[in-house]
This record gives sequence, C-alpha cells and structure tokens, in this order.
Amino acid sequence: MTGRDHIPVLLDESLTLLDAGRPGVYIDGTLGLAGHSREILKRNPGARLVGFDRDEAALAEAQRRLSPYQNRIALYHADFRRLLEVEIDWASVRGVFLDLGMSSFQLDDPARGFSHQLDGPLDMRMDRRQHLDAARVIDKYPEARLADIFRNYGELRPAAKLARTIASRRRMTKIESTVQLRTIVEEVCRWIPQKGKTHPAAKVFQALRIEVNEELAGLREFLESVIARLPEDGRLAVISFHSLEDRIVKHTFLQAARPDQETGRRPAQVELLTKHPVVPGEAEISRNSRSRSAKLRAVRKQAHGS
Repeated sequence: MTGRDHIPVLLDESLTLLDAGRPGVYIDGTLGLAGHSREILKRNPGARLVGFDRDEAALAEAQRRLSPYQNRIALYHADFRRLLEVEIDWASVRGVFLDLGMSSFQLDDPARGFSHQLDGPLDMRMDRRQHLDAARVIDKYPEARLADIFRNYGELRPAAKLARTIASRRRMTKIESTVQLRTIVEEVCRWIPQKGKTHPAAKVFQALRIEVNEELAGLREFLESVIARLPEDGRLAVISFHSLEDRIVKHTFLQAARPDQETGRRPAQVELLTKHPVVPGEAEISRNSRSRSAKLRAVRKQAHGS
C-alpha cells in the first residue's frame, strides 16, 4: 500500500478542533494507518503520541509510517478501551482522538471479509487473535439473535426474514464466504441495483462487523472516562461513520456539557466545540467517496470540570 491509498478523513478539521499545535501528549485510540497522527507529529515538533490499534497488520504499517518520529511515539496492539489500563501522565495530555471508521487497508483486502463487494472468507475480525468471526456468527447464532443483530445494528427492515433464510440455508450448506451471504441478502431483499441506492448487504455486513468486534460495547463508558481524566483545555474528538456510533458520541458529549441537574453539585465538565457535527465538503467527498458519511464531534475540558 502506498501513501496515496490512505486519505485521512476530515484531517484539518480534526487537528483544528484538537488544537494540535500545542506541545504535549496526543492519544490516538484508533491509529489505523496513522494519517491523523502522522500529521500531528509532522506539524508539531513538541507533540508526543500514544497510539492504539487492535489490527496487527494496520499497526505494523502505522509503525513504518511513523518511523521518522519513533523517539516520540509509543504504540500498543490493543483496543482503545484498554487505554485506561496504560500508565499515562494525563496532566500532559492535550488531545484524545478516535476515528471509528474502517480504513481502505482493511476494506480492500478480500481476505479480511469486511466488504460485500469482494469475494473472501466471512471473517471481519479487527483483532485476528480473537476466536469469534462472522462465519461463526452466521453458523452458530440462533435465528432470533441473528434477527436482532440485523435489526439493531444494521437497521434492516426484513431482518427476521433474512435470519430465517440463513437458518434454513445453513442446515444444507455452510455459509462461509462474503459472496454466499451477499447472494442470500440480494434474494431476500429482492435487490435491484439503482443509482444512489445503498446495497442491503452493506447494512448486513455492518451489523455483523459490529457484533464480531463489539464496536458499540463500552463506547459511552470509555468517552466518559476520558472526559473525567482530561486536564483543563484537553480536547476529545471523535469521527463516526454510522448513526449508532454517532448517537452515542452525541449524547455522551451533550450530557457532559450539562451541569448535574439532580444535585446541582457538578458543573458542566466540557464545552461543546461542535454544536452540530462537522461533515466533509464536496471537494473532500469527490477525493474520497468513503468520507461521505463521516461526522466529527469534539469537546474541550472546562477548568471547573477537571
């Protein structure tokens, strides 16, 4: 993969909201190919980076890309929710960043099974050390649980019908490939390609990916913990790519920006830096179509909330 292949989403907007020119520690909880973090280190000689990613291949590539700054980085092969277990001088932290989207590095590799457009195994594990993959979900989960996943994580209307069809088909043959699953989805949803219309398999694959990687589990608690630890004027910025994640980020930030109305004892912890999410402009979308659904939200820690 070349540098041209990875285009960090909302790069300048993210660095502006993080106020990333200040010397100190910046934490990237979803390092990916280090597009945002590399720019912080490049533009700010006083910046140090603590980075996390549970995708070993992505982390190795990020390590290579950040090699010019190796004396200013510490990288961990771990989920961002493990960040709170690492010893960090939070008084030195200036910003925490999460990009909750998939990278082209992952989507464009058929062997990873993330894309319904490519023929590959039903894997979808971000951390390939874990046992649960998408094939196991499709093969082993009860029909009712599959329906809940498709409905709650994919917001798919014929969720029950799709789960019923999968339960029937898997009794005859194992469903192990992305193409097998996509074909079933097309049949159940009576898919006819139309310009501007999202393929229903995109929703199904999103749902399975969320289940396999527990993408929503503990996100709110993590954001709350980071907000509690940030020093005065510390920033927290999050890019999300689907409504389920964005809803959690939005509500967590809103709650932290309000005083505790029940007791009146706790003032607002943060100031909202984005009353509405920042989204890509037409120029960025034309350069990188995968940025289309990105939403960036950010907060700044208040002095009396620290």
